[in-house]
Amino acid sequence: MNSDKIIIAIDGYSSSGKSTMAKQLAREIGYRYIDSGAMYRAVTLYAMRHGLIGPDGSVDEPGVVNALEDISIDFHVEGERQYTMLNGENVETQIRTLEVSNHVSPIAAIAPVRHALVKMQRAMGKTRGIVMDGRDIGTVVFPDAEMKVFCDASAERRAERRYKELSDKGEQVKYEDVLANVINRDHIDENRAESPLRCADDAVRLDNSRMTIEEQNRWLLDLYNRITRQ
Repeated sequence: MNSDKIIIAIDGYSSSGKSTMAKQLAREIGYRYIDSGAMYRAVTLYAMRHGLIGPDGSVDEPGVVNALEDISIDFHVEGERQYTMLNGENVETQIRTLEVSNHVSPIAAIAPVRHALVKMQRAMGKTRGIVMDGRDIGTVVFPDAEMKVFCDASAERRAERRYKELSDKGEQVKYEDVLANVINRDHIDENRAESPLRCADDAVRLDNSRMTIEEQNRWLLDLYNRITRQ
């Protein structure tokens, strides 16, 4: 493979460590990191703020689709930190709450939402040199990506990670609620009609249930080095 920059697609289940890995690899190799999940969370936050998600969790799908033309999503980098911008507002903290997590999968299952965000994601990757993580990056967004990884871990392990992350941020949550959210999101993501979560045939699968952050970061960098030296 020549020295041209490549596209790296990292897919996997919620809280499987893919974002942590993707961010670190992007920093290590000087690539741009794009969190596709944050984009769906931003749309979800917009829908919540504008009454498009009912108290019972029901979604006004036509309303969400009509609102897409009023939604602008981008990322702002400051030092080593990256922030999700929704219509010019930094919403990085707001989109990471359990409340948003509880509603994001139904929003992400809406076909026009996926079509709109996939179009944005492909535009972001036009110049290559990106690490993008999500649910359908290697299967739909960039099926020709030179490097594909699929992350997995047990639901319990992923819930533990998510629970700690939320607790460390000061959010009052119960482990049982986080586990239920992880299991429910898995079910919706795997069974939605539009771009269901699955491992691409040519992806390298990684179960990081028993790996430390340092170990999984080293594993990913080693894989990148092997692929780019071919």
